Order: sequence, then structure tokens, then C-alpha cells
Amino acid sequence: MPGAPLKPMLAMTGPLPAGAGWAYEFKWDGVRALADVAGGRQHLYARSGAEITIAYPELATLPEQLATLTEPVDDALLDGEVVLFGESGAPSFTALAERMHVRDRGRAARLAAVAPVTYMIFDLLRLRGADLTGRPYRERRAALEALGLAGSRWAVPPDFPDGPATFHAAGEHGLEGVLAKRVDSPYRPGLRSPDWVKVKLEVTGDFVVGGWRPGARKIGGLLVGVPGPAGRLTYRGRVGGGIGAALERQLLRELEPLRTTTSPFADDVPREDARGAIWVTPTVVVEVKYGQRTPDGRLRFPRVLRLRPDKPAEEVSDAG
Repeated sequence: MPGAPLKPMLAMTGPLPAGAGWAYEFKWDGVRALADVAGGRQHLYARSGAEITIAYPELATLPEQLATLTEPVDDALLDGEVVLFGESGAPSFTALAERMHVRDRGRAARLAAVAPVTYMIFDLLRLRGADLTGRPYRERRAALEALGLAGSRWAVPPDFPDGPATFHAAGEHGLEGVLAKRVDSPYRPGLRSPDWVKVKLEVTGDFVVGGWRPGARKIGGLLVGVPGPAGRLTYRGRVGGGIGAALERQLLRELEPLRTTTSPFADDVPREDARGAIWVTPTVVVEVKYGQRTPDGRLRFPRVLRLRPDKPAEEVSDAG
């Protein structure tokens, strides 16, 4: 992962934890980003390790605020989520998607002027050269809040001691859900840890597209799975709901170049699902909402919510 100082810690999906040993944050529907500030300059890195600094010029002055604090900071590593708030005031991943992959400075500046993002900072991993990842969450949060960061394009959102109330408030404000964090836990770079638990308001999961079946439209349903042994997918079902015209165009743009002649699934795809299927190299990830799972792990009543261009296929698992 050239350039990126470390990989971000990841959460597991689960029920809302309870007890005094937990703190609760809102879950923001955006793009995870590490901000590495040193020597008056800032580099932003996506979860994949790719540098995304150019895409978000409105965040470029964060080092200036750090340098003008009562106790100036010229070296820090921040963890947070780049979010684009829509007209309703709730985060809009769809609107943010237009900005994610912009690498032209001029276009990035034009988009920033009409659809600016906000960097929601929730962790402090390095401060004035000191590595804070081994310190408990409560200490890192206290150090972050003590900086007093506040700007038009970044904020340090609060954490809360009451899990159910936080979850209820997330629903009232149209947010994605809640992240529960064990207050005595260190930051574990690159690991998906039970010390962080994400609780979504909807039952959703990320799945890798292994192919599609034509229907009344070009895409009648996606055939999805999760990575299994030997790099092949374990089949999780056919998803036809939620694919409107705009999403269909996005999917075809991503999937058409990936066509292949062999199924990427390790297990047998049911004959009805496989009939007329167009197979693809399994690299595209989609987020799917569903009701329950059958005993063999198939999704019931699924519908596609969105593409996940920010998530590599190898990071998809049934654990969330």
C-alpha cells in the first residue's frame, strides 16, 4: 500500500452492544479516509491505500488550522469519513460517487464549489510524532477532542454513552446506523475487530457480482456471492430488485469489460438462475438490502442499494 501510513481498522457487523465499556458514534454513509498531516501538507488516503488528495480540494486547509491552534500541531494522522450531505441534510453516497474518482484538479475544484464534502473526523492515530494506535479508544478520543478542530468543511462528531438512544437518533436523522466502540480497545490497523461493531438501520451486506441474467431489460438480476476458497465465490443468490435505469447503466459500464466464459462460483448455481447467465471476473462489489437468509445462506427478498467502488472484492465477507 505505497504512500499510506497504515490500513484503517474495520468494524464487524452485529447486534448493538450494551454496557459501560462501550461508546457509540453515528455511522456516516461516505468514504473512509486517513488524513496524514506533516510539515504543513496533507495527504488523504482511501481505505484501499490509494491517495485521494486531489479529489477533495476543500479539505486542503485543514493543516493550516492545526498549525494555528493554541498548541500548534504540525504532525498528525486522522481517521474519518468523507461525507457529502444532500439537500435533505442526510449523507448522500450517490452524490458523493461523482467525486470519488476525480483526479483532475480543475474538475475537482468545480465540483467542490457546487457539491462540497465534509470530513467527519472520529479518531486520532498520531500526534506530534507519537503513535497513538496502542492507546485505548477513550484516550485517543479525548486527545482528538482536545484539539478543538472545527471548520466549515470538517468536524469532530460526538460520541455517546447510550447505545439505544444513539441508534434511535440515527434513524431520526436519516443516518446509516451506529458504530459501537469498546472504550478500552487499541486501534488495530488493517484488522476487522469485534472491538468495533457496526449496527445498520437496514439489514444490508456487501456482495461480489459474479455475473448477471438478462431479463426484460439488459440486467434482469445480478448473481452475487462472497469470496471463498481458491479465490472463487460462494453463491448467495440472484438479486433483481432495486436496479433502476441509472443503476443499470452504471452496472453495465463496470461489468461489460469483465465478461468471461466460465462461472466464478465454486458451488453450483441453481439452473433457473444460471440459465442464460453472463459471467464476469468477480471484482465489482454491490451493497444489497435483504430480509433473511435461507438455511444454505441464500438471500431472501434482496434488492440492490448501490455500487461499492470504494470496497475491494477481497474484503467482502459474510461477517460484514
